[in-house]
Amino acid sequence: MDPDTLRVLLDQVRTGQIAPEQAMTQLQQLPFADLGYARVDHHRHLRQGIPEVVFGEGKTVQQIVGIARALLERHGRALVTRVAPDKAEAVCRELPELEYDTLARVLVAMRAPPRARESAPVVLVTAGTSDLPVAEEAAQTLRFAGASVDRLYDAGVAGIHRLMGEIGRLSAAPVVIVVAGMEGALPSVVGGLIAAPLIAVPTSVGYGAALSGFTALMGMLTSCASGVTVVNIDNGFGAAMAALRILGPVRAKAAP
Repeated sequence: MDPDTLRVLLDQVRTGQIAPEQAMTQLQQLPFADLGYARVDHHRHLRQGIPEVVFGEGKTVQQIVGIARALLERHGRALVTRVAPDKAEAVCRELPELEYDTLARVLVAMRAPPRARESAPVVLVTAGTSDLPVAEEAAQTLRFAGASVDRLYDAGVAGIHRLMGEIGRLSAAPVVIVVAGMEGALPSVVGGLIAAPLIAVPTSVGYGAALSGFTALMGMLTSCASGVTVVNIDNGFGAAMAALRILGPVRAKAAP
């Protein structure tokens, strides 16, 4: 249940269109639904403006299906991150409404699309094409929350001229997410060029001394560009959620 739906329900009780007992029935599972193996947080949408997102890695096919079905029935949409292709295929056989994004490795269903946010698009920047899976995980999460995305991909420091012609796009963004592996230098460059909040995402892309993303992580944490925020290695979802907190909640519509 989202804030708009709750406001309508409360107004219906106030005007006598429905009885309090009927409203209580609709609110019975609002805090959470206990599935035995998971407690699905149905209250999260009211607290944070987005339904609970499922981390698919480590969950069985039946667990993902059960949780996603509960979210769809209650909120009209569901997002499951970090799902391997073979597991995604099995889940979609059980719940065909879910669609699999092979690049982002996410399952998503949008039976009831979110209300679009009025802000300018979040700009997603990647250093290279190898960083796209992490960036697209962020993009799918932002889309799930109703935020628009402007992609600026393959603009790393090895060919920095590819970035310099896009300063206007970067400067217009309310938030910029920069995804990079190797030495992780790109967020420092972008952070020195714009005033908007910047979220850096280190990826596990790179040769031996890249240390599966730790070199990029350390470089971003020690960035000389002031105020750069850094999330965990390969955590596109976390970067998107940080961006959504910066953008703020979608305000409920005022009652007529």
